[in-house]
Amino acid sequence: MQLKGQIPMLRRLSVTITATATFWLLYSSLTLAASKKPRQIDKFPPNPLEITVPDPLLPKLLPNQPLTPEQRQKLEVALDELNQQAAAKLQADDREAAFDIWNRELRLRQALGPLAEVQALSRVGEIAWRRNQRLEVQYITQRLQTIQKLSLFPIANNLQLLQAVGQAYRQVRDAKLTIEVYNQMLAMARQQRDTSAEIETLKTIGEVNLSWLDYPKAAATYEQLLKLADSQGDHDNQVTYLQQLAYIYEQENELQKSVKIRNQLADIYQQENNLNQLVVLKQAIASDYQSLAHNNPVLLKEAFKNYQQAYTIAWQLQQYVRASEALQKLIALYRSQGQTQEALQASKILVQTEEQSVNFYGLMKAYDQIGQIHVQRKDYPQARIAFQKGLELAQQLKSDETYFTQQIQKVSGQVPK
Repeated sequence: MQLKGQIPMLRRLSVTITATATFWLLYSSLTLAASKKPRQIDKFPPNPLEITVPDPLLPKLLPNQPLTPEQRQKLEVALDELNQQAAAKLQADDREAAFDIWNRELRLRQALGPLAEVQALSRVGEIAWRRNQRLEVQYITQRLQTIQKLSLFPIANNLQLLQAVGQAYRQVRDAKLTIEVYNQMLAMARQQRDTSAEIETLKTIGEVNLSWLDYPKAAATYEQLLKLADSQGDHDNQVTYLQQLAYIYEQENELQKSVKIRNQLADIYQQENNLNQLVVLKQAIASDYQSLAHNNPVLLKEAFKNYQQAYTIAWQLQQYVRASEALQKLIALYRSQGQTQEALQASKILVQTEEQSVNFYGLMKAYDQIGQIHVQRKDYPQARIAFQKGLELAQQLKSDETYFTQQIQKVSGQVPK
């Protein structure tokens, strides 16, 4: 009977021991987990181009022992094969495998010296950028920066290597690093008074700035190039640099600078009798003056003059479409200034221009414009005649018939019976 009374007590004791053991087991586990520091996961994996790993393609050499000519040739052939393999993988749309192979090739190129490595980095960098492989572009850029910093290779004194690094940065579209390298080259060229190298380097800097739409820096570069061309009497490049500057200032809406450059260019075209280029340029100059005249009305006369010159040259060249364009802008400018008589005279020339180009639609629009000018002058009989001619053309073209009919009705109500 005593044993039976102890059974419930033993059960309660067993439950208590089990619960206590479970608690200490859980506590120990939590304590152990808390005592362990969480494993740090690298945000970016290590650069595969800077990992030193044994490779069967590399011959076993003593430290700082160079490759023999035979070993170098054999390695170059093997690396060219790796490049072909990578290209084939990329063609098969296996990008991961392709860039794994290229990364191996690039690591091994280091054995051939910095120039060979940089040229390979440039080649693969271009591919990586075009294929939007941002991580690969980052690896290549980091490796190029490492090469620049290596004390074993005084890159600042090695023009060929410096050029290769600059080209490689261009291939991965890093404008800032590209400009830094070419500025080094520019300083070297000027120090050595090598004008040819200075010009070529400035050209590259200008192209890079233009490609990145950095117009102020591009303009500063082409202004330097223009001064050099002027000093050397380099006519062909003078024209090229003026054209680039005209484009840049137009993009930047620097109208005063734009018109200055374009006038210089127009003088050259005039001297060369290059009328085809001149007619287009005169319209652009006129447009610049027209915009500048908003703040300086005195410049309106220059706008009128250049539009007139544009249509005159175009007529001389029998380029009636261009003549029409210039005339339409000239007429609009006359009308905006209330010079209706001049606008009417220019519109009559426009009619002749459209007849010469057999542009019936343009001719219809010209008669409409004449009609509107007569309305502005309250000369309703002449307006009706112009609209009637426009209607006849509209009926032939089966276009805008209703419009001209309505215009005739409006002016007819103004004509005394």
